[in-house]
Amino acid sequence: MKKILAIAWKDTVIRFSSRGEWLFFLVLPVVFTMVINFGVGSAYGSDNDSRIPLLVVDQDGGELAKDLIAALEGSATVRVELTGMEDAQARFKEREAPAILVIPAGLEGARTHGEAIDLEFTTAAGNTDSIAAQQAVRAALGSVGRSLQAAGIVTAAAEEIRPFADAAARQTFYDSAKADAQALFAEQPDRIVVTKPGTAGADPATLTSQAQASAGQLITWVFIPLLGISSLFAFERRQGTLRRLISAPVSKTVALLGTIAGQLATAMVQMMILALVGTLVFRLPWWNHPAATLAMFTAFGLAAVAFGTMLGTFITTEAQAGGLSLALGMSMAMLGGCWYPRELFPDVVQKITLALPTTWSMIGMNNILLRGQDLAGVLPVVGVLCGFAVLFIAVGVLRFRYE
Repeated sequence: MKKILAIAWKDTVIRFSSRGEWLFFLVLPVVFTMVINFGVGSAYGSDNDSRIPLLVVDQDGGELAKDLIAALEGSATVRVELTGMEDAQARFKEREAPAILVIPAGLEGARTHGEAIDLEFTTAAGNTDSIAAQQAVRAALGSVGRSLQAAGIVTAAAEEIRPFADAAARQTFYDSAKADAQALFAEQPDRIVVTKPGTAGADPATLTSQAQASAGQLITWVFIPLLGISSLFAFERRQGTLRRLISAPVSKTVALLGTIAGQLATAMVQMMILALVGTLVFRLPWWNHPAATLAMFTAFGLAAVAFGTMLGTFITTEAQAGGLSLALGMSMAMLGGCWYPRELFPDVVQKITLALPTTWSMIGMNNILLRGQDLAGVLPVVGVLCGFAVLFIAVGVLRFRYE
């Protein structure tokens, strides 16, 4: 154990011998986390309405269009902003809103004749707010459709019992039935909330994209420096300090475990700081279940530092280590869902990225922040990450060379 601690301390001193390391360890992670979280939280919101703006161009003006707009105005997700086509396109181009909904002329006539007509919906590529807006539009269409269907069924049943005097009487009855259906559907809950053991007490206000941003930045800024451990091996090979271990009673396993222990300790400190920022500044539930958070941090740190250690057994120069660790770290962070939700990727890509430790790290931390899971909930993910760590360490031991 003393040998492992001595090697851990030696590697930590070497890593932080440069002042620039403190920039990547503390300053930049905190700054990026703050900037991105504040940007996510206030990209479109106003002082009194933080909903996502949806630009709506009503080219029809009929009753069905009014019903759809009314349903959208009752949404808790989007804020309807009626405008003209040219203005909508200009504002969309300036990124003042993530989506445009165009209700084309002829919608009311198509409904009267029982014909289908397509709505035009334009979204910003790769924007999570546009996905949420699209879901809100679908929900509004479903609500309007249910009301129309219910009104049609009731009107047809009433007509079978007693025919209407004329078309105007039938329309009056239909309008009344539609209004009643809309009122009844409006009284229904928007969603069903399922409470599970361990999730009670989770703050609903934290279920925002700020949680995604906080977890993603934490993984990115911890993962990339840990891959940079490979440069430690290159540095010590150049200095000749690794060759000295040949004459010392230190096995390859002890040498690698010492490196892993030292870098894991600093990574845990870094993750604690970033989680503290998320908790105090953005009120994210990092510590609602401390055991789950610590387990995820430890498992992620082990997998990342083991990967960096394994990478160090393949490279030969410090320049090669720096470039490769940065390229791999950024690529794996992006594909793992740290920068964008994995749901934006094609299904095939989502399945392929399950081979990355960053993907499982993001899944586990989202389980804590977005789903309120406790230790039992994240244990499967912790197990997968520990499996990655064992695999990487085993390859590293086999590949390790003193020279």
